[in-house]
This record gives sequence, C-alpha cells and structure tokens, in this order.
Amino acid sequence: MGDCVFCNIVNGVALASVVYADEKVMAIMDIQPVNSGHMLIIPKAHAAQLSELDKETGAHMFKIAMCIAEALGQSRIKCEGINLFLADGEAAFQDIFHVHLHVIPRFKGDGFEIKVGPHYSLKPGRKELNRIAEKIRDAMRWSIT
Repeated sequence: MGDCVFCNIVNGVALASVVYADEKVMAIMDIQPVNSGHMLIIPKAHAAQLSELDKETGAHMFKIAMCIAEALGQSRIKCEGINLFLADGEAAFQDIFHVHLHVIPRFKGDGFEIKVGPHYSLKPGRKELNRIAEKIRDAMRWSIT
C-alpha cells in the first residue's frame, strides 16, 4: 500500500497531527478541514471500502468518533454540533480509497452544506418502502454476525 496516504501515516512514513491512536485506529487532523477541529478516524489495517473492513474495527471507529465528538464539545473549539461522514465508493465522493470517518465540528453559519438531489421531495408510498426493505433484509441475512 505504498501509494496509500493513510497507510503511510499509520506506518510513520507520512506526517500527521495525531489526536488518538490505539491498536486498531488512529484519529488525525484533516489537512483540508471544513471547520477547525475536523478530524479523520482511519483503521490501521488497509481497507479500501467498508465491505473490506472487519465489523469490529468499524464499530470501534464509531466508538472513538463518539469520544472525539464529546471532547470537541468540551474543548474551546467552536462547536455547536457534529457531523459524522463516511464516503464509501467513488459515487459517494470517496476520494482516498482507505476507509475514513470524518468528525466535523459544526456551528450555525459555517457555510458547510449537504445538497440533495431533485427527487428528494418525492416520498415513496409504504408499499414501495416495504418492498425495498424486504430486498435489503434478504441481502443482510448473510452479513450479520
């Protein structure tokens, strides 16, 4: 993984401002922050996408994100709320193909927004929602352990 910036950070080849590290994950400052205090939580083991990440490490990433969110709220960094954001796949705007969870401090008027598509206002009926839910349930049966 010599060309993976996050693997290089984990291996000490590239520099990072580390907030937290344990045997599974690291939390580092984002070098292109949305707001001051914006961090990334990365697994130490390379996983390009969520489907490659073991569930234990994924759960641990969110546990650490919760701790960091609490710390941000207690720090002197401007923070009225938190966004957690994980892009999985190119269509979801993933640009570094090593799983990473953004922890973004938010405050009113910070200018950051998430835009929705033109079909967002269209609400499917219950029958359609149930049909989609069934497809997802059927696909999940093999993956929940």
